[in-house]
Amino acid sequence: MHLFEILVVLHVITGATGLIAFWVPIATRKGAMNHRRWGRIACYGFMGAGALAVAMALLSLYGPEERIPSVTDRVLFDGLFGWMMLYLGLLTIGFADYGLAVVKHGRDRTQLRRFRYQVVIAAVILSALQCGIYGARIAEVLMMAVALLGIIAMSLQQLFIWRSEVPSPKSYVGEHFRALIGMGISAYTAFMSVGLIRWVPEHVFNPLIWAGPSIVGVSLIIWFTLKTKRPHARPASAKPAPTS
Repeated sequence: MHLFEILVVLHVITGATGLIAFWVPIATRKGAMNHRRWGRIACYGFMGAGALAVAMALLSLYGPEERIPSVTDRVLFDGLFGWMMLYLGLLTIGFADYGLAVVKHGRDRTQLRRFRYQVVIAAVILSALQCGIYGARIAEVLMMAVALLGIIAMSLQQLFIWRSEVPSPKSYVGEHFRALIGMGISAYTAFMSVGLIRWVPEHVFNPLIWAGPSIVGVSLIIWFTLKTKRPHARPASAKPAPTS
């Protein structure tokens, strides 16, 4: 078995773990033991899958063998399975890393300004720029669109990390939720790019299929944001005791 095939198998194992575990913390009570445990499993599974996606992308771009010979458009292949796969792998890692870190350091944002966290965000932005530039060169709208989403997401994270005003004690909750939903979007998109070429190769470049995870994920983010901003109903005031 070649190295690339080994990486694919490991990617499937780690990715499937994350894909399954991802929905448990969404469905369970927030902050409960199952939410925390399965959330960590999902994050570590996706981070492993993201790292393997980066390795596979580098092999696709610079390896000695031609990957997936059935794809005849090698320029498009380098774009989607090289630069975009590299970017999506780093984006998945970046979202997962931030989603965990913002809970750990929710009351001290200065910890998120450390090099250890900033270098991950910088790697995501640089890979997004490369993905977008390559997409512009080959007129591939999909690459430009996903690159723009990642740059916006990382910029919003930096706004939270570096803003001067003191955030509310629970402001990290929204950051945590949006980061891990973003992790799910990028992971599902990257994972589909490996599976689609084998299961339904005729639709591997169908933008509607690739946009599916983003549609679901963004809808969840909007729903959660609106829910958290909805004013809580005030309890009815107690009725005065009847007078005799």
